[in-house]
Amino acid sequence: MTTLIMKFGGSALGTVPALTQVLSIILHERKRWKRLILVASALDGVTDMLLESAHLAQADNQRGYRRIVATIRTRHLALVEYLPLEQQERTALKANIDRLLFEMLDDCQTVANTPSDSLSPEISDRIVGVGERLAARIIAALLRQNDMRGVAIDGTDIIVTNNVHGNASPIIDLTQQHIETNLLPMLSRDIIPVVAGYIGATVDGKPTTIGRGGSDYTASVLAITSEADEVWIWSDVDGMMSTDPRDVETAQVIETMSYDEVAELAYFGARILHARMIQPLQKNNIPLRVKNVYKPQLPGTLIRHSESETNQHIKAVTSILGIGLTANRSGSLSNITKLVDDTLFDTTGSRADVTISSQSSSRSFLCFIVPTSAGGLEAVTAIRANLVTHLDDLHDSAAWHVEPVGIVTAIGAGLDQMQGLNATILQQLNGIPIVGLAQGPSHCSLSIIVEQDATEEALRRIHDLVLSSG
Repeated sequence: MTTLIMKFGGSALGTVPALTQVLSIILHERKRWKRLILVASALDGVTDMLLESAHLAQADNQRGYRRIVATIRTRHLALVEYLPLEQQERTALKANIDRLLFEMLDDCQTVANTPSDSLSPEISDRIVGVGERLAARIIAALLRQNDMRGVAIDGTDIIVTNNVHGNASPIIDLTQQHIETNLLPMLSRDIIPVVAGYIGATVDGKPTTIGRGGSDYTASVLAITSEADEVWIWSDVDGMMSTDPRDVETAQVIETMSYDEVAELAYFGARILHARMIQPLQKNNIPLRVKNVYKPQLPGTLIRHSESETNQHIKAVTSILGIGLTANRSGSLSNITKLVDDTLFDTTGSRADVTISSQSSSRSFLCFIVPTSAGGLEAVTAIRANLVTHLDDLHDSAAWHVEPVGIVTAIGAGLDQMQGLNATILQQLNGIPIVGLAQGPSHCSLSIIVEQDATEEALRRIHDLVLSSG
């Protein structure tokens, strides 16, 4: 076994016991793998706090953003204080934390001193990416304390992206060059790089972020540019689940999944993985494993190319909120799709995804997913209100009716070939009004659009099928 990428989520880094567990995992895997590359997420909640500080700075609320920075500093320094570090290492780490936060305060002050109707995406990315940089330095210090050559590396130094701030895409060939120059030589010297995930930089060095949950995507990019053998994602769950256990108590771990299945699971609402991380691994046939940092002895979920299954069945079901639009007329949908996308972006900073677009001679229907990163019910309510307001600007706008909806998606390889299963799913939903249906082009998902109030019940009923057929 040669190269392993391990990404640690924020839930695995926020306490001394959790970091002690992370250290134990690294020490164990170091003996089994020739080369290790680690990717760090920000501590839970820190990215949201950083984003809030940027918005407070835009409002010239100096007291507000300084309070947030003080809270973040206290939280990280308290963590460092109780870690088993020698005094010299602890002092240097605290100085590093202070330096990063003082630089962030300067950025907030720049925003506050620059009157503008909107927050500069470039400065926003520089501010919200601080959380991963802090976490990477803490892990690297812990490694050094335990006789490992850990070095924190900012994603801005190795991940080259386009200039779409807030949701940038890595430019793989340029990133490959940076990896070969700045990271691979470390591996040959028995150094363990700890990469700050989620962040990158444009060709001219301006900081970017690659979407919420982007540390997963960082791990994926590092895997294909370093020719890794496997990628492991460490979180606080036992693996990919048949549904969100917060919604259905009987949710169970899925032992194996195909790339297509897990991509659909992430796209339609599962919060464990970043949806865009799957395709690079699939293209390069790099297995992915999702494991629980608190139960490393468990196998977790293995994700790889699908193999023929004699017992095809529904493996998982997800739910995600959306916006449904119905018009008692047909015609071009281009204006309304652009309006919804612009409205969602203005409201939440996230782009919309069209799930269903259908027309008849007298009626049009659209359904848009509201990404999990945009928020929950409050975000849907705000989007709907803004959309209704902006519809007044469209010709014949009164024809459109806007309602929040739920998208419940059943997932399983070859779902479209499972004889009678789609009919069984619909029969299972007897009595629940169905607004629309969509068969995924990957042939492993069926999405049922229901009224928002029926989402939880539809999820539970389909999950009963998962349990009965598993």
